[in-house]
Amino acid sequence: MSRFGTMKIESVNLFLVKMRLRHPFRTSFGIEQDASILLIRLKMGNKIGWGECVAREGPWYSGETINSSEYLISNFIGPWLKKTDLDHPTDFTELVKPIRGNQMTKAFVEDAIWDLFGKINGKSIYELIGGEKSKIPSGISLGIQDDTATLVKKIENALDRKYQRIKLKIEPGMDNNVLEQVRDYFPEIKLMVDANSAYRIKDKDIFVKMDRFDLMMIEQPLQYYDIIDHAKLQKEISTPICLDESIKSVDDARVAIELDATRIINVKPARVGGISETLKIHELALETKIPLWCGGMLETGIGRAKNVAVSSLSTFSLPNDISESARYYTDYIIDPIFELNADGTLSVPQKAPGLSVDIKEEVIKQKSVKKVEI
Repeated sequence: MSRFGTMKIESVNLFLVKMRLRHPFRTSFGIEQDASILLIRLKMGNKIGWGECVAREGPWYSGETINSSEYLISNFIGPWLKKTDLDHPTDFTELVKPIRGNQMTKAFVEDAIWDLFGKINGKSIYELIGGEKSKIPSGISLGIQDDTATLVKKIENALDRKYQRIKLKIEPGMDNNVLEQVRDYFPEIKLMVDANSAYRIKDKDIFVKMDRFDLMMIEQPLQYYDIIDHAKLQKEISTPICLDESIKSVDDARVAIELDATRIINVKPARVGGISETLKIHELALETKIPLWCGGMLETGIGRAKNVAVSSLSTFSLPNDISESARYYTDYIIDPIFELNADGTLSVPQKAPGLSVDIKEEVIKQKSVKKVEI
């Protein structure tokens, strides 16, 4: 990746936006209906870069929250940015090296830097990172439902929309019994499950029984810190384990692969610290032949545009958890929105610089319940 002109960030602004989900979304962590979303805007001259934080109000998926992200940016990252010249977005990693963890906070600031860098230099993120695909396969993630009939109807609707893979959220008591009924209705569809760390190694028999359902993978069955136990579980089952929460860096990915704790990786750029770390995992996947796919965190258009660009990399070979914009929200902060193609793919924006979508700043301001200038 070439280096271009130096970036000097002149202003840093945060916007806390409230957006209502079209439908409640239930996982083993709980139910979400109203999304609080922290956005960042970086400015240099007449160029603006945007990023979206995927941390939520509570520390359920990770230890980060919106409040912790705002604190770090207001007191550390924002002031550091304003007095530091960056030659390239990857330089940001060194700038925030003194801060331990907090990958989601680092990631959305870095996203805005990539967007700004692309706009300054007239290049899309797709081009800057070496994207190869003009369309990416889209899968759908379905939350836990109160009854099977409702779930079956949602699956039918998703298949009618041509989504290329169905993912079902599971939790103890809502796992094999649900899968058995789903497979009776849909014996041949591409199907996977996501436990969001809801089980322990003592529950291994549940996953042994899942082998009969011909699943593409079982995503994050055990706790996020249980790399060893995931390796033990993989020895007991034939269905591939896919790690999500356990992978927070390229080093985590390397350890999990070497221990055979994961045979597929869900790469959420926000979870691993941003696009730069994602590119390192991409290089590792090229070396090890481990298939990748991009996971989602109920992103609005800003985060979704970044995920689509990343998914254009060659190693992201499985259907992604990136659905059309209308699936989650009724209000949109980008233009154009992402729409599902007839073949169950999303087109990758690449003609305009940066994220290659227009940000509707007037909508962001209307939806904002808090604004912070640093």
